[in-house]
Amino acid sequence: MIDLRLLREDPDRARASQRARGEDVDLVDAVLSADERRRSSSVRFDELRAEQKQLGKLIPKATSEEKAELLSRAGELATAVKAADAEKDEAAAETQQLLRRLSNLVHPDVPVGGEEDFAVLETIGTPRDFAAEGFEPKDHLELGQKLGAIDVERGAKVSGSRFYFLTGVGALLELALVNAAIAQATEAGFTPMLTPALVKPHAMEGTGFLGQAAQDVYHLPKDDMYLVGTSEVPLAGYHMDEIIEADRLPLRYAAFSPCFRREAGSYGKDTRGIFRVHQFDKVEMFSYVAPEDSQAEHHRLLQWEKQWLSSLELPFQVIDVATGDLGSSAARKFDCEAWVPTQGKYRELTSTSDCTEFQSRRLSIRMREKAGGSEATSGGGGGRATGGHVKPLATLNGTLCAVPRTIVALLENHQQEDGSVWVPPVLRPYLGGREALEPVAK
Repeated sequence: MIDLRLLREDPDRARASQRARGEDVDLVDAVLSADERRRSSSVRFDELRAEQKQLGKLIPKATSEEKAELLSRAGELATAVKAADAEKDEAAAETQQLLRRLSNLVHPDVPVGGEEDFAVLETIGTPRDFAAEGFEPKDHLELGQKLGAIDVERGAKVSGSRFYFLTGVGALLELALVNAAIAQATEAGFTPMLTPALVKPHAMEGTGFLGQAAQDVYHLPKDDMYLVGTSEVPLAGYHMDEIIEADRLPLRYAAFSPCFRREAGSYGKDTRGIFRVHQFDKVEMFSYVAPEDSQAEHHRLLQWEKQWLSSLELPFQVIDVATGDLGSSAARKFDCEAWVPTQGKYRELTSTSDCTEFQSRRLSIRMREKAGGSEATSGGGGGRATGGHVKPLATLNGTLCAVPRTIVALLENHQQEDGSVWVPPVLRPYLGGREALEPVAK
């Protein structure tokens, strides 16, 4: 949720952001109109209440003749105050409802356009020339089946399309990836977390996943709970309705969790193998920082993602995602796309988003700055602070390892002509020292 005061002061910025995203520009004016009704009805309510209180003081002192007229006016005021109060509450609710439909304000450097209008910021590593090596690369599913690592047929039999089993060395490879990713994150100062896979509606809506992304979310109506598509949701909700002291920031968490996505808009896309599936495991980074530090933190998260992919010795490119492909909560997003040899193109493996204050405002997560010498009252609503100004903070997220897609890239890029797969040194301690994954005898 964006700052309503900023919206009033610079509505053109919000209109430009909505336009760049390809979203409803008129929504900005609808919010401002509702907010004007809220403010005017609030003023009207205060005026009527003041008159009502003043009248209450006059009635005991009035003569009998005056008292009848004052009591009549008091009755009229009571009705008017009740109506004004209802109008104020209705306008406030409408303002909040409309404001929650607005996406975050995009960063001015984000390229404008749709999914294919991203800007390539950097290319790291060089794709292998399999032709020069004298063999045709196999895709990850064929390799995974030869290794006894991936079973999609039984996945479909048990659960339907886009489900799979990781078996044997495939299961070990996932555990190796997760352990190596958590080790990197822990070394970088992140607190390791295991998070709930089910969350309440407030946590899901507060992070922005019940807007344009709602079609991909699994909902359990009987319990009114949601299966998370990323541990970003429980990590964002971890501190909701809390005030965090400024000297505790930044707070950084790295969570391993299962993730669930309906992939409702992906019919016919990536139907072979495990690149796009309904359930997968992921290691996610999440940061809470002061708003003025969010852009620097965003680049730090990107550097940690680049470090991870480089340790796996995968060729990849970094892109600045275009406005029309941003999630509603992101002001800016960088993706790291690994080269997939059998597809002949780069595909998304990790992403990191700067959500600025958008999620923290919706989830009521604030920071308390140190007082400048004397006790200060809090700002932005929510009571009194005992030591300094209170304001929303910034949240950021970054995927470190989405396991199935990483397995796809590893198998295809590190395959050998005999069907074995070379293991990068970073994973070997977690795979019993294996330097290669070998095909299994049938």
